[in-house]
Amino acid sequence: MARNRFHPGPVTDHFDGRRFFNPGSNVTDKSLLDILRWRRTSRPSPWPARVDIEPAVPDRRAGDARVTIVGHATVLIQVRDVNIVTDPLWSERASPVGFAGPKRVSPPGIAFDDLPAIDVVLLSHNHYDHLDIATLRRLVERDQPLIITPLGNDRTVKAAIPRAKVHAGDWWDGHRVNDAVDVTILPALHWSARGLGDRRKALWGGFAIRSAGHLIYFAGDTAYGDGRIFREIRQKLGRPDVALLPIGAYAPRWFMEPVHADPGEAVSIMQDLEAARAIGIHWGVFRLSDEGRDEPRTALVAALTERNLPCERFLAAEPGYVWQEG
Repeated sequence: MARNRFHPGPVTDHFDGRRFFNPGSNVTDKSLLDILRWRRTSRPSPWPARVDIEPAVPDRRAGDARVTIVGHATVLIQVRDVNIVTDPLWSERASPVGFAGPKRVSPPGIAFDDLPAIDVVLLSHNHYDHLDIATLRRLVERDQPLIITPLGNDRTVKAAIPRAKVHAGDWWDGHRVNDAVDVTILPALHWSARGLGDRRKALWGGFAIRSAGHLIYFAGDTAYGDGRIFREIRQKLGRPDVALLPIGAYAPRWFMEPVHADPGEAVSIMQDLEAARAIGIHWGVFRLSDEGRDEPRTALVAALTERNLPCERFLAAEPGYVWQEG
């Protein structure tokens, strides 16, 4: 068995010594034929060339929990005077190159120059729309934050940014940021790859951020599966005050269902977590799949209405939206 150069072991219930996997799920690798079938049969809905937003200018620090949507999976979380950013992506494209690949239709909800000093980066996995080396380099040069990430992603970051401070951990590993804030790496149903030879050689996951009186959940990228992992998170960690859940990049379902939740499944995640409220992320910024730009928001409202849930409990927020506890 070929050695995994990103993570050498040991074998666990989700690592076979060479590749990571989703235990007990139907997540499978897509073949080249699957990708060709998708491209051949795809009927993508149109997207606008640009969507204007109202950017936010956050405070330098915040005592109470505050969440500001930057766009896609990038969120600024401020709690107990700690500034945390998830999957930071301020680049114009979600791509390994600057001249091709998915391009922004809306600017970041916080301009980089308005971003306060970042203490912690939560990096969910290594796909280019989540692990953006250009943005990480800017943050390391400016703020030298601690980067917390699932196993194997540290090698990618350190190879590109040797000065980066990176803590890599497994699912359910905790890390104390300071006396007031803890971060736990959590399971997700997804996969990883940045090239042709590294499929599932680095782990993927979500995060829980806990401080006195607050629990914030960031799912990263995930499918729903049978919902077991979300009920387990609820059982072990409690009810989140707010859950940041992906609602986009879900069509066509035959291709995306094993790795991306659709809006209805995102509502099920919220219910399994028993989250007080949720905010939809991972939609409306980069065109990654076949649904239209605003279809996730429309489908989310329909799913909430069908289950007699108030629409204000789960918002598909545009970049620049701010949620604050209280």
